[in-house]
Amino acid sequence: MPRFDLERRRLLLAAAGAGAFALGAPPAWPQASAEKSPLAAETPIPRRVLFGDPERSVVRISPDGRHVAFLAPVDGVLNAWVGPIDDPGAARPLTRVADRNLGPWLVWLHNNRHLVYFREVGGDENWQAHRVDVETGASIPLTPGPGVKSYLHQQSYHFPDELLIAHNERDKRFFDIYRINVATGQSTLLQANNGFVGFFTDPQFRVRFATRITADGGWEYLEHRADGDWHSFAKIGMSDAMATEPVEFSDDGKELYWLDSRGRDTAAAVAQDLATGATRVLAKDAKADMVEMVLEPGSYRPIASTCVRARTNWHVIDRAYAEDFANLAQLCDGDLNYVGLSDDRQQAIAYLERDAGSGRFFHYDRVAKKGRLLFKSRSALDEVPLVPLEPVVVRARDGLDLVCYLSRPRNAAPGKRLPMVLCVHGGPWSRDYWGFHNTHQWLANRGYAALSVNYRGSTGFGKNFVNAANLEWAGRMHDDLMDAVDWAIGAGIAEEKRVGIFGESYGGYATLVGLTFTPEKFACGVDLFGISNLLTFLRAVPDYWKPWQTLWKVRMGDYTAEAGQKFLQERSPLKHVERIVRPLLIGQGANDVRVKPAESEQIVAAMQARGLPVTYVYYSDEGHGFSRPENRRSFTAVAEMFLATHLGGRFEPIGDDFAGSTIAFKAGRDLIPGLG
Repeated sequence: MPRFDLERRRLLLAAAGAGAFALGAPPAWPQASAEKSPLAAETPIPRRVLFGDPERSVVRISPDGRHVAFLAPVDGVLNAWVGPIDDPGAARPLTRVADRNLGPWLVWLHNNRHLVYFREVGGDENWQAHRVDVETGASIPLTPGPGVKSYLHQQSYHFPDELLIAHNERDKRFFDIYRINVATGQSTLLQANNGFVGFFTDPQFRVRFATRITADGGWEYLEHRADGDWHSFAKIGMSDAMATEPVEFSDDGKELYWLDSRGRDTAAAVAQDLATGATRVLAKDAKADMVEMVLEPGSYRPIASTCVRARTNWHVIDRAYAEDFANLAQLCDGDLNYVGLSDDRQQAIAYLERDAGSGRFFHYDRVAKKGRLLFKSRSALDEVPLVPLEPVVVRARDGLDLVCYLSRPRNAAPGKRLPMVLCVHGGPWSRDYWGFHNTHQWLANRGYAALSVNYRGSTGFGKNFVNAANLEWAGRMHDDLMDAVDWAIGAGIAEEKRVGIFGESYGGYATLVGLTFTPEKFACGVDLFGISNLLTFLRAVPDYWKPWQTLWKVRMGDYTAEAGQKFLQERSPLKHVERIVRPLLIGQGANDVRVKPAESEQIVAAMQARGLPVTYVYYSDEGHGFSRPENRRSFTAVAEMFLATHLGGRFEPIGDDFAGSTIAFKAGRDLIPGLG
């Protein structure tokens, strides 16, 4: 796909303030009595295997089909590599960044000479674009830094040496579009932004639309016409806003392709005739949204579209590619998740995801109709005893179907109830997918059942499912999680008194909600950078997310009105902190711009003021998510001991898993036995 600004349409969550406090040592929680794990005799799968960086990721084919670029470690840090597609073992590193992994984007220029990558500092999400010459290794920055966020907006074969990149150096609230010559680094302002959420361009690098959020939380696309003014082209109402967006113009300018839920529940792949305005459906599914399109190089016309309910399902649009997609699906026992084509359309890279083994990258020759293995993503996974990720559907109390994923210990006795951990995804406007889930594998290997729930508001299941979450934070969204837990108990999977809750971002908020709104339901909770106060969270968003605030009024609650403020306070765990009666572990990155440290610190302080024990772990070099593998390992080691203490599973000794980490205990280290 040549379109790269979709991230801007999907950034819907933000952050809150900062603070510091004195830390005491409250009395420890009582430890739960639990049976010894049935897996105690087995050697645990090392955390280094489950939570380490992949050996190969973001594998991309060069436009001429002769080379592949990918991310792989150099001295333990993910860097950009390049090698011949016919001999990937001869690949060499192009970068030698030593502080932290490169961002998960690699982009070939159509000149086949340059590769673009992105770097940030300490998890601050201010991604700076760089290019590297694949022949000489010379690298230069393409965008300003530090403190400036940039993203790749578009590329096109018409301009082999150029890209459109957006960044917010001029005004932190808005992203201007720059036309950049990647060979020289020369940057020219294409479109200044003085109030829009963003812009939409075509393969000729023309600005076609400006986008803004309407008062009802929907979208309006404004067309830039010859008179120099912006004129309304399309209005997307709030009910369709999460699932409807333009994807690309055809190269001949005759059609515009959409993912579009207007007039239906699930988004379809749609083509719009720009001369007449008429639309035609290219692909659709009754139970899941079309969420991506693969576009043909050169024509930019859709080849195929994909949707995901429980597993990934491809709908071939251009029948000339039907045999190819059938062949790709047979390359291994996984789900086809990515296809990238060379400019001549004869060579492809495909990635197939697996749940109980390493994902695999293949080179596919469209002439010979054959594929061959290039890389395993994580070869060590094929050497350890992983378990399946089982899709299950749970019926919520109001009739909604919740697509969930369940993992169980490999040697668990049939019919025996297990301690269970409910894993809550972030967003909330995202979802859990089938595939390798390191948290599930870790928990199952330690003797727990693990259950992930696509609660209402999760994307990909139709607009009615998303909109059912409006104003339901700590309401029906939480009910969905409780219904899934009750299902697991009723099905004889989970032991009622030994259920924990574990989540990141919105999932961290859900953990805090679980311990305050249903205080007896869970035996313990693990909150990673979760929101404790919805009002402070909404008031402290980064400048570049402020144009989105109208949407949050509709989805979460009107934080500008007195009634809305009261509503949001009532739905905030901090308001009900005195209800906490179960053990809590909190993890936080110092540089988190979405959920700032104040969100964790204010609930820790409130608990300490009431004499409630809490363990608080802090990382000085992380943001919204723990990027450095040393930090991931150290936090997982702490969480493992915490869960073993309160749910009774087994654990791998800490060993040297704190080595190289910036882990700091700001409260409650003594509450978790075995940390030393």
